[in-house]
This record gives sequence, C-alpha cells and structure tokens, in this order.
Amino acid sequence: MVAGEQQAGGRQPGEQRPGEQQEDERREDERLRRVLGAPELDWLAGRIRDRLAHGAALDGTVTLTGATPAQRQAAARLLGRPPGRGTSLSVPLPAVEEALRSAGLAPDLRTAVEALTGVVPDLAAGRARQAERRAAARRAAAACRHSGTPWHAAWLEEICTDGTVTRLLGAGRDQVMAQSAAVLDLLPASDLPLPVLAERATGDTKALSGPPLSGLILRALAHWQGLAAVPGTREARRPLWEAAGVIVDDLASQVLVLNVPASGSPLADWLTEAASLGVPFRITLHQLVSMPVTLGIAQLRVCENPAVLRAAAAELGARSAPLVCSEGIPSAACHRLLHQARRLLWRGDFDWTGLRTTAAAMDRYGAVPWRMSAADYRAALAEGDSEPLRGTPAAAPWDEQLAAEMRAAGRAVMEERLIPVLLSDLANV
Repeated sequence: MVAGEQQAGGRQPGEQRPGEQQEDERREDERLRRVLGAPELDWLAGRIRDRLAHGAALDGTVTLTGATPAQRQAAARLLGRPPGRGTSLSVPLPAVEEALRSAGLAPDLRTAVEALTGVVPDLAAGRARQAERRAAARRAAAACRHSGTPWHAAWLEEICTDGTVTRLLGAGRDQVMAQSAAVLDLLPASDLPLPVLAERATGDTKALSGPPLSGLILRALAHWQGLAAVPGTREARRPLWEAAGVIVDDLASQVLVLNVPASGSPLADWLTEAASLGVPFRITLHQLVSMPVTLGIAQLRVCENPAVLRAAAAELGARSAPLVCSEGIPSAACHRLLHQARRLLWRGDFDWTGLRTTAAAMDRYGAVPWRMSAADYRAALAEGDSEPLRGTPAAAPWDEQLAAEMRAAGRAVMEERLIPVLLSDLANV
C-alpha cells in the first residue's frame, strides 16, 4: 500500500478501531491489577497512596512485618527477584516504579495507584486550605469592637481550641464567625428585642433563635458576666441576654419588689396597694412599658436573693424599707424600674458574680454598696456556712480588701446567711 493510502473503512495504516483501543486498555488494566493490584499487595498500594496523599517522597523503602508467604511471592514477582526469608518484607519504591515502567504498565507510581484505587486526594493542600479557613474564621470573630478585652479573648480562645470552630467549618458555616462579631458589636444594647438584634446584625430575624449563632453569643455573654458556663435552661439563659440589654420575652422579664409605692398608672395603683399591705409584688417588663410608673420614694435597697425579700415580708411586712430583688443578674424589667430611683443601696452574694453586679450598679446608677465590705464578709464567713468560690475572679472597686480576702479564703457566702442583719437594716429606716 503506497504512502497516504487508506485501508478499507477509511482507516490510516496502524490506526485502531475504537473497540480495539478499548480492548487494549482493558488488557493493560488487567495486567496492572495482576501485578500491583493483587490482594497480596493491597498493603503496598495502600502505603504508596498514603505517601502520595500526604505529599511524602516515594524514594524510600516500605516494610511489612508479619508478611505471609503469598505476600512475599507477590512482591518477588513484581520486582523480578527471588522471595526472601523471614516475616519482615521490605520493598524499595523506586524499584517498584522501575518495574512498572519497564513492563509498560505505568509511567510512575501515582499513575499506577490512581488506576487501581482512584484519584489520590492532596491532603497537604487540604490541610493548608483548612488552616487558612480557620485563620479567616478567627480573624472574622476578632473583628469586633470588644476585641482585646479579657472576656472576649477568653471566649475566642475557647471556641478556637475546643472544636467549635472546626465543627462550624466542617458544616460549611464559616459565616457564623463574622455574624458573631456583628452581634457583639451591637452589645450592650438598650431594651432591644432579640429578633431586632438578629436582623440588624445578620439580616435574618431568626438568626439568634437557635444554634449555632445563639450558642456562640451566649458563651461570649457568659464570659462577659464572669460565669463558668452557659446556664442549661432557656429560663436561666434569659438573664444573660437581659444583662446585655436584649429582650427575649417582655413577659418573662420580671422584677420582684416589696413596699415600692408609685403613681401614674394602674400598675402604680397595684404597687401602692401591695406596699400598704406589705405584700411582695412581681412586675413584668410588659407592664412597665405599657403602664409607666413614677416611684414615690427617695431610696431603694436592692438584694440578690428572693429569700431575703421573703423574710422581710414575713417578719416586717409593711414596716420594711422599700426593697427590690435582682434575683441574680438584673433583668431588663429590674433595670427599667431602678432607673427612676434617686438613691440605691445595693448588695449581692459574696461571690464573684455578686461583686460584678454591685460594681456594675455603681457604674450604672451610682449605687452605694450595702453590707458589702471586707468586714461584712469576714463576719459572714465566721458563721461557718460557706461554699467553694467558683468562676472568674472579679474586683471590688469600693473595697479592694474584700476581693483579696475572698480570693485568699476561696469561699463564697450566700446572701441568705446575712438575713438577720439585713432585716435589722430594713427595719431601722
């Protein structure tokens, strides 16, 4: 046949039909599987794949301990050498690559292994991408006006080291870190409904109605308030939001009072009547907003525990000085009522939260600490009924010795232990 002449069917000399080419590829694949893809060499293909995935060099030797005779025979056939003795089998990877190349089975080990097991992932590149995503997530969360404060630094370190960020990235929720910074940038707020906060920060009114964003923010607020952990129930978590000026539920936000007369609305009439009877009265934020009151007293005392107010009602009744119970971290309802007070006398438990709430009241209202000195702590501690001091230490700017003695003793004293002396104060007004 002369040059340029075509064979029957229009094919050039030596040109294969598509079916013939596929048949040749199938035969080569079968040969490769018989040589390197034999079950006895699965361990070898797996070792090569692992090295490729981790970016390791293929110029060393891999060793299999406890090799079976069949595994030794398979390696010997691959390398064209007699099988060795013993149970330890060493295979030089460069020799494997040369054997495959010489037999026309594959140009290199990567091609051979991928033909047998599929594309090898680049784990090193994947780790680098993941590291960059983690760094970007941390930068996003740190881009907040609170960045650099001790509580924010502690929160950020915690979520970056306990697996929280890893889980968010694994779920493709990278944007949540930037959203957390946007939410915190708006705090503290002033009686801001939770859906409004969510919409302003993220554009979605429901973004803070559940995890993961609400969980991140609550953990940040717990650090802000010096708590060891986020409370476990929805009701117990509400004060965290309210301490930051966020309203979760204006009916659930309440304040307990005793003998606080007022004027200006039906709510004020109820308060005044309850005060005349010496009966405790619970007010909701919804009532304070819809029926504003004007307090009819010059001074209010604030305690932390309902047991103190209950004892005052039982033993003093209408003779007790006006008293408000914060029930821990003051609620939005509590703050709305207290803003009217001309003078506040404030106290809490002798624990770190009690010190924080007292200091915050001094800053916010110019409150005067009530029975919250180092001497008061020593006297209460001497009664012998105390418990371990937990949480992040706090300062007592009104009495530096108080915080120092609490840290040294490592004991907390609850307000209930001071009821006799507190009732004496409430009676002698």
